[in-house]
Amino acid sequence: MFLGNGDYSIDSKGRVILPAEYREELGESFYITMGFNRCAQVMSAAEFDRLREQIRQLPADKALSLQYLLISPAKLVTPNSQGRISIPQKLREDLGLSGEVTVVGMDNRIEIWDKSTFAVFMEQQKQASVKEALELLRL
Repeated sequence: MFLGNGDYSIDSKGRVILPAEYREELGESFYITMGFNRCAQVMSAAEFDRLREQIRQLPADKALSLQYLLISPAKLVTPNSQGRISIPQKLREDLGLSGEVTVVGMDNRIEIWDKSTFAVFMEQQKQASVKEALELLRL
């Protein structure tokens, strides 16, 4: 399970460090791809395979859409000796990932956000979705 978040820098070669505890759980090599929001997502090979299998079970038109969104841009990555992974250039460009990013543990996956985009997203969540969700939980 991935928990917590922190701010990191993407270097000039498009690499970002992932926390050691995340790397341990991800394994030696893992996948990075487009996220569900305006972020990249990182998941273990087993989790990525599970996602691919679930997509295959969908009706063809829905499966194809998700394959373009999630499978097509995916890349298998292996951290270097400093724990950095390379974020593919196209993914960085599409998501505006450069400079400062926020790495977020999201249970079965990790998200990598542009730092300012994440701050705006979280403010929107606090104002809408979280309030409704807490009401449903009766907290």
